[in-house]
Amino acid sequence: MKGVQAILGAALLGAGRPVTSAELAPLLGVRPEAVETLVSEFEHTLEQSNLGLALERIAGGYRLIVRPELVPLLAPLLAPPALPPLSGAALEVLAVVAYKQPITRAEIELMRGSSSSSLVTLQERELGKVVGRKDAVGRPLLYGTTQKFLLEFGLTSLGELPALERGELGEFLRG
Repeated sequence: MKGVQAILGAALLGAGRPVTSAELAPLLGVRPEAVETLVSEFEHTLEQSNLGLALERIAGGYRLIVRPELVPLLAPLLAPPALPPLSGAALEVLAVVAYKQPITRAEIELMRGSSSSSLVTLQERELGKVVGRKDAVGRPLLYGTTQKFLLEFGLTSLGELPALERGELGEFLRG
């Protein structure tokens, strides 16, 4: 079993991103439905080992993280270079994309009542991306959120976004 745990730990550490059961199964030589059991055993091993690492289930996969209680101690080492905060306009666009995806630039602009140059910022920060083209005249690009969006906001899936009442998204927008 240590061989499987070694492979699992190395995969989660080496990937540097959440790794899905489907990705882990061939590495571990098991079916995807057996991965959760192995991950739970590995999680228990981590808890018992007192190594300062924990397993996190996030963004549809698993990743290794520093134990939350150690983060304040390691903050100077772990903190990425600070990016300026997103502008209000960028946050509005991100909210529209998150709740209405897939969505075109024109649809975003219609909801906001202004241009959506913030889409570029969201793509640069890897929070938004082009997810396809709409089957309409001109085949406009469709935008959606990314795995990094889920990570940055601590979500396992888009289903964890807070529920909005009918019309609530439009309350802070012009459309």
